[in-house]
Amino acid sequence: MYLELTLNPGLCPHRPERKMNSKELKYGIRNSKMLLGEVYFWTDSIKEWRTLLDNDTYKNIIIECWRELVTRKKITIYGFVVMPNHLHILWEMIDNNGKEMPYASFNKFTSHQFLDSLRKISPEKIISYKEDDDGERKHRFWQRDALAVRMDSKEKAEQKLDYIHLNPLQEQWNLVNKPENYKWSSARFYETGIDEFGIMTDYRERF
Repeated sequence: MYLELTLNPGLCPHRPERKMNSKELKYGIRNSKMLLGEVYFWTDSIKEWRTLLDNDTYKNIIIECWRELVTRKKITIYGFVVMPNHLHILWEMIDNNGKEMPYASFNKFTSHQFLDSLRKISPEKIISYKEDDDGERKHRFWQRDALAVRMDSKEKAEQKLDYIHLNPLQEQWNLVNKPENYKWSSARFYETGIDEFGIMTDYRERF
């Protein structure tokens, strides 16, 4: 199901822009917030593009948080990939998690878990995430204003899903030779039907 896409050998290109371009007009408006009941392609990046997620410990923290939100029926996940310094996910916010949206809970929970883990196994790295000028928090792991693009058609969802699954094959990373060989994505689910992490819903059930 993979489309022929031109892969960017440099940094992942999904970052907010000041003006809408032709691609945004075609594939959706970029935003940093999401609404309940809508499907979004969401990009979340580690502060200063540091490769914190290269360690599987931190990938597992992400997966566990998603699993909890899925189990509690706060989100539905249609596709994802966790890369060494960022993640992409195709998902839908189903219900608020307490007083906040699930994506906000995700960033808060994973940040706390990242900090706790670093204190135990790599305390010397904590200083890289220290925020001296942020009145809200002492440490920041995720960059501000994660990118959300609303998916309002099956065609747009499939285009983003293909991009997600091809991410590990980008020249910059070259992590695997086939999308389904990368453990930390939904490519294997769509190839084999096996939901290894227990978090997936087939996008065709939504579109």
